[in-house]
Amino acid sequence: MAIPMKQAIAVGRYILKHKLLRTKRYPLVTMLEPLFRCNLECIGCGKIQYPEEVLRRTLTPEQCFDAALECGAPVVTVAGGEPLIHPQIEEIVDGLVVRKKFVYLCTNALLLRRKLDLFAPSEYLTLSIHLDGIEKHHDACVSRAGTYDAAVASIEEALRRGFRVTTNTTVFDGHPAEDLHRFFDDMTQLGVHGMMISPGYSYEKAPVQDKFLKRRQTKALFEKVLEPARRRKWVFNHSPFYLDFLRGTRDYECTPWGNPNYTIFGWQRPCYLLGEGGYAKTFKELIETTDWSKYGVASGNRKCRDCMVHCGYEPSAVNDSMSSARNIVRSIVSAVR
Repeated sequence: MAIPMKQAIAVGRYILKHKLLRTKRYPLVTMLEPLFRCNLECIGCGKIQYPEEVLRRTLTPEQCFDAALECGAPVVTVAGGEPLIHPQIEEIVDGLVVRKKFVYLCTNALLLRRKLDLFAPSEYLTLSIHLDGIEKHHDACVSRAGTYDAAVASIEEALRRGFRVTTNTTVFDGHPAEDLHRFFDDMTQLGVHGMMISPGYSYEKAPVQDKFLKRRQTKALFEKVLEPARRRKWVFNHSPFYLDFLRGTRDYECTPWGNPNYTIFGWQRPCYLLGEGGYAKTFKELIETTDWSKYGVASGNRKCRDCMVHCGYEPSAVNDSMSSARNIVRSIVSAVR
């Protein structure tokens, strides 16, 4: 299954509740970054460039729980940085699972094999492994040889132990569609439960700036990348409507509050990708005091012009999936195939 049935039902009920209540803005995923420190230096990352005093800071488990409950979204991603470096990551993940949040633990997997004993397989836990493509490409993106092999070995071990495992791939300019087809074939053969794919965002602090896709380039590339998806039986951990959006066959405006991001600084305004609005102390403050009209393509904000990243547009697509009976049926078929 692309998405566990229990999760799909929980998210569907959650969206329906807010539609019936006519809630203007509500989140779908709480994005937690309990630290920015990492054991890799990826070319497209904007986190590891913070000064050392910031990289040493971490959120406590209680801060993570409070943020997840305050936000109220049914799904929580735990990222960073590399979350497996956090000294209390076991407590954070277990606490979120106990609170019946669907947790995606996002990791580059370099530490995963020796830390798997910290976790137990659960219908509420997914290990989301960062892999940016086939071996040569991925190792170049993360600036370290051997990371692809280490990640694959971790995936094999996690699957053997009964964990739900997905991959998370960021696409940059110059990535051949054929290489991505091979990568999807390899991951499908490996037995992962689903794959996530998104164009990279041009973080101003990223060490390499000439690899980010413009919107026109994104649509052209993803049309080539996704065209053989059905006949090659790839399973993506996305709404089918978001994949349509990437291919340019469906258009959405960004939902920047859909995946709100909580970090060591607080709730990031306006979204995971931009911090130009500063930070809010509470989720209520984030929603009620952020000037949302300044963000998204329609706003004219140059920093939003080329963005098609899943954290802003997947919520738009998921909301659209509940807009008609036809869309609901397509979403269900896509989720359970």
